[in-house]
Parts: sequence; structure tokens; C-alpha cells
Amino acid sequence: MNKKDDIQLLRINYLRGPNVWTYRAVLETWLDLGELEDHPSNTLPGANQRLCAWLPALMEHHCGVGERGGFLQRLEEGTWCGHVLEHVVIELLNLAGMPTGFGQTRSTSRRGVYRMVFRARDEQVARTALAQGHRLLMCAINNEPFDVQAAVAAVREKLDDCYLGPSTAAIVAAATERRIPHIRLNDGNLVQLGHGKRQRRIWTAETDLTSAIAEGIASEKDLTKSLLKAVGVPVPEGTVVASPAEAWEAAQDIGLPVVVKPTDGNHGRGVTLDLSTQAEIEAAWAVADRHGSEVIVERHVRGDEHRMLVVGGKVVAAARGETAWVTADGRGNVAELVDAQINSDPRRGLTEDHPLNRLDPREDGVILLDLQRQGLTPDSVPAAGKRVLIQRNGNVAIDCTDAVHPEVAHQVSLAARTVGLDVAGVDVVAEDISKPLSVQGGAVVEVNAGPGLLMHLRPAEGAPQPVGRAIVDHLFPDPDDSGRIPIVGVAGTRQTAQIARLVAWVMHLSGRHVGLACRDGLFLDRRQVEASDCTRWEAGRRLLINRSVEAAVFENDAAAILRDGLAYDRCTVGIVTDLDGAETLEHYDVRESDQLVKVLRTQVDVVLSDGVAVLNAADERIADLADLCDGSVILYALDERLPALAEQLAAGGRAVFLRDHRCVLAEGSSETLLPRLNPFAAHTEPPSAPAAEALLAAVAAAWAMGITADLITAGIQTFEPALLPARPAELRAPLERLESEVR
Repeated sequence: MNKKDDIQLLRINYLRGPNVWTYRAVLETWLDLGELEDHPSNTLPGANQRLCAWLPALMEHHCGVGERGGFLQRLEEGTWCGHVLEHVVIELLNLAGMPTGFGQTRSTSRRGVYRMVFRARDEQVARTALAQGHRLLMCAINNEPFDVQAAVAAVREKLDDCYLGPSTAAIVAAATERRIPHIRLNDGNLVQLGHGKRQRRIWTAETDLTSAIAEGIASEKDLTKSLLKAVGVPVPEGTVVASPAEAWEAAQDIGLPVVVKPTDGNHGRGVTLDLSTQAEIEAAWAVADRHGSEVIVERHVRGDEHRMLVVGGKVVAAARGETAWVTADGRGNVAELVDAQINSDPRRGLTEDHPLNRLDPREDGVILLDLQRQGLTPDSVPAAGKRVLIQRNGNVAIDCTDAVHPEVAHQVSLAARTVGLDVAGVDVVAEDISKPLSVQGGAVVEVNAGPGLLMHLRPAEGAPQPVGRAIVDHLFPDPDDSGRIPIVGVAGTRQTAQIARLVAWVMHLSGRHVGLACRDGLFLDRRQVEASDCTRWEAGRRLLINRSVEAAVFENDAAAILRDGLAYDRCTVGIVTDLDGAETLEHYDVRESDQLVKVLRTQVDVVLSDGVAVLNAADERIADLADLCDGSVILYALDERLPALAEQLAAGGRAVFLRDHRCVLAEGSSETLLPRLNPFAAHTEPPSAPAAEALLAAVAAAWAMGITADLITAGIQTFEPALLPARPAELRAPLERLESEVR
């Protein structure tokens, strides 16, 4: 078989928001199959077999057939290579730990050129998967070797570098289940939940309700203990020491055995337990000193270490640690025994996907000390049958949430509240967590800010706990609170900037701080923040992260939807004005107005179930979008005699139209007439048709937002169509009086 030329990746575009394909972010790739346009999959010798051998889970892809093995059926029947690449990329993402099932491939007007998309939670991860999938497919086609594991590793490495950590991802997933939107604010784990003024922020398991003072207290273990002791929480006696000699002296005063640890360490680093001799204590001081600014000596509390997660004053999860041992075989040294008997556990690894860490007796100072206390080193070969202690309290990863005694839960909750943390990881040492601490000499040994959640999400033993949901419910205690602000989207070309500005102005007069992103610029209330075209995704995002914004209005033309997707996931009101402008969209393979229906329907698709679509009834294609709306619909048109308006009103629906140059708000048989108003052409009477249509769209949107007819009238009367550098003094005063009255 002659070697086939590579599929050409002509264009790669990341659609960050709802788009013509789906509600979610996708990576869109324009492919030129070249000669492969004439070679569907069933004509490529051995390619299908190689693909199935390299990626056996392709059997699970249903594809359009709708059942297991559906994609393989398509392969054998013959499908084009763009479609095959789609499934290869999806499978690589699945194997790398970012599961997805969505993908589509569609032909364009140019022979051999296709648009292929797949779900992409992160752009860089998606681009890496596309590059690896492209190479894999071409190797399968040309019967060349390919290292699938290396490809998966490359995608996983990019995933580890770029995507949210497991704790943050769990919180985001829980927010998504409650239909709370999220925005990632940096390349790490700083995430906004909700929009504008209704938002909350998280940074891993810290929230914007987490006090900096509380964090500071938690980082000072001696101060934490003194506060906990004052409120009656049992803590081990201890003292800060500045030298090995002071450590031994303090240990004698406290009573042996003791624990030596850094005062401001975390994750158990530098903590050595159950020390009884001067040599052990002085050596442990050196280990602790390397991991913190000060060293503390404490009474050793017997029992297992437990990590209790407290959210909003309640214990929502608990996990227990365990001691790690090896049994000697008389041949292997300690390090080899650790690898064979402990690190071989598939639950252990170096990434956050593993609930247990790998142990390294050559590098871990605490393990080295424990070995020394047993007269051993990592290279020692113990006698056959001898049990060797490797780690006194291993990874805390055995779920014990249901076993926690109510009195223990009360004391742990009190500890978190005393420090002042809304989300805290409280470490408890006890022999039996199902009994009160007082009857067994147990104690709270640490309170930590920003606790890891992985031990509760993926415990080594026991059931996972819904800790992400607990944090989301803490941030949004009202179950009906979605963290959303009212959003109005305007899609089309005819005076859409003026419509957006008028709607924003009327909403502002209703008492809200309103953000506006349109081709005239970026606005916060009456202040123009930026004068350039702000219909791009980035400009809209600036509004949604602004904590002062209580409502937002966005202008979206077809190019913005095709280029970026919408800046918001759902909206309260979605307006579609027209299907003009196809002649400017050849770059996106759009040449006819009928093609714009699929593009602008995106604005209707995202209307919330309690929201409203505002549609121009003069175009049947737009009016027909009503069937796609999850919410209700308001139709508008200049001519009240249109059949679509008559049907809408006969069904008890709402419509806005002109009668004798006056705007009519009609619902069923009820009508409200507004005065003669024309904000877009102040010296034209009657207004031009485009200006009148735009006015009707803005009035309908304001009505959809629940704004009264009187306030709509006042807003139109005071609206300034032109962008003025400064407001005239004679106009400023009455406007400020009007704003004061309506607020």
C-alpha cells in the first residue's frame, strides 16, 4: 500500500462557551483529508484492526448507531477519516483521565474539508490530544509503529499541568450539578462560582469566606493548641523548643513518649512519633527543623491518626490512617521490601490520582529515623519473618465517616470554629474514633486550612464522601440559589448595539448595577470602561467576574458565536433580531441566511427554563425558534396582523407590536399602550422601520425582565442614542433625579 499523505489540520479554534455544536466548550478543527477523501475506513488495509488493537475501548463508543460497538460497525461499513480522528481523540482523552463522549464531524462546502469538534474542558489538553490522535491515526493508516502508552502519558502530563486539581474539580462538578456556573480565574485552582455580585470564589478547598486571620492561626500550631485548650478541646501538652537539647529537656518535663514536629508544617512532613530516648528526640528535632520555622515537642497520643473535614461548622467526612509494615524474606533489603510489599499497591503513586503515596525510605527523614530506632537502614537485610515498621501513621485514606462519635464530631467542629475556619481539616489521634476522646486519652493535634479532599473523594478503603457538594452547599446555602445574575443576550445585526444599550439603561433605572458588552464598548452603568468593539468572549467575561455587576447585557453577532461561543452558559432573556450578514461569514463556511438559523439559535438554546426568548416574528425562521426555547417566548413585529402574533396571543402568550405608531404590550386579550417613543431617531416622526423594530425588541426584553411599563417609558424617554463624551449639565440633573426616584 502506498503511504497516504497526512490529514491537514487547517484551523484549530477553541470555542469557550455555548456554540453551534453544544452548550459546552469544544475544540473545533478544520480538516483537509486530501487523498483520504477517496479512501473511507473500509478501504484502508489493516487500519481498522490496528486501531482496535491499540485502542480496544473503541468498542464502547456508541456513535450514531446508539449501542455498544456502534463506532466499530461504522468503521467496517466505511466512514471518513475525519470521523475516525474524532473518536481516536475522544478515546485518548478517556484513557488520560478526562472522560468525554461528545464529538461531531461535518462536511463543509469544500470537497474533502470537514469541521470536527470534541468536548474540551481545557484547551491545551485538547490540543495535545488532537496532536497525539492525529499521529496515531496516520500511523494506523500507513502501518507504522505507534506508542499508545506514550501518547496517553503526554495527554495526562498536559492534564496534570493545566487542568484543575482533584479537590477543585470535585467542587466545580458539584456546582455544575446544581447548575451553578463557574469561571476559572487563573491557570491554577482559583475558580469563581456564580456570576457578578452573586459569585463566590474557591482556591482548592479554601473559599472567599476563609479568614486570613484564621489561616494564620492554623499555621501556628502552638497558638492553635492554646486556643483549643481554652475552649475545652482536648489537645496534647507541648512546648516550642529552639535546639535538640531543649527538645530533650521539654520531653522530660512533658513525660515520655513524645512527638517532635514543625510548628508550621503540613501534610505530616517532619513529624516523628512515639519518641522515648534522648538520641531519638534530638535526631527528630533536626528532621522537624528542616520542615518548619520552629519545632514543637508534644505528648505522644496513642492511636491512629484521623483527618476530619469540617465544612460550615459540620463534620462532613472522616478518614483514618494506618501503620505501614513489611515482612522480611531474608533476601531483600528494606528498600526492596518497601517497593515489593508497599509501593506495589496500585493505590500508591506520585500523582493526585492515587489515594496513597509511594514511600521512599532513602529520602524520607521520618522513615529513616524509625528504621534507625529498629537498628536498621534502607540497605539492611532483616532476618526472614521479621516485621519492620516503615511508617507509624501512613496516608490517611480509610474512610470512617459513619463511625465518628457525636461527641468527637462536636469537639472537632468546635476546634474549627475556634480557629475561625469555614473549611478545615482537623487531625485527631484516637484508638477508636467511635468513642469519646475523653475515655481513651485522644486529642486534636492539628487544625489545617485548605485541606486536601482526595482522601475523602477516593479513599483507599470505604465509600467516597460528597465533600465537593458539602462545600458548594456551604457557599450557596439556599438550594434554589444558582449564583446567577440576570443576563440579556442580543443576537443579530440590525441595531443590536442600540438595543443592548437601551435594555441596559432601562435595567439600570430599575435599580441594578448593570454591565454591558457591545460593539460600542464596555460599560458599567453609565460609565464607558472601554471604547472598542467588546463583542468578544474576553470582554463578556470581564463583566461576569466583576463583583459589582448585578445584571449584564451582551451583544452577540453570528461571527462572535462562530469565533468564541457565548460568554455565558445560560441567560434570562435571549433576543434574536434578524438573519442578515451571511455574506460576511465565508470564513466560517456560511454563505446563506438559512445557515444563520443554526448559528443564532444558540442564543435561544441557552435561555433558562424560567427565562424568555424575544423573537422577531416578521421572519418565520426566527419565530419558529420558539419551539427550541426552554422558557417562554415574546414575539415582536411592526405589523400586528401577522399570523404568528395572532397565534401567540390566542394561546395566551405575549407579543409587542406597533399600532398607530404606539408600542403595544399584549398578553392574550390584555393590552398596555406606551406613549409615542423613538429613542433611535429623535427627529424622525414616525420612526424608521429599523428604528421601530429595534425599539420593540428592547421594550419586549425589558418587559421579559419584569420591568413595568411606566419605567420602560421613562427609560426610553431618557435614553441617549449617541455616545457623548460627557453628559450635559442640564440633562444630568433630571436623570439623576429620575434614577433616585426609581430606586
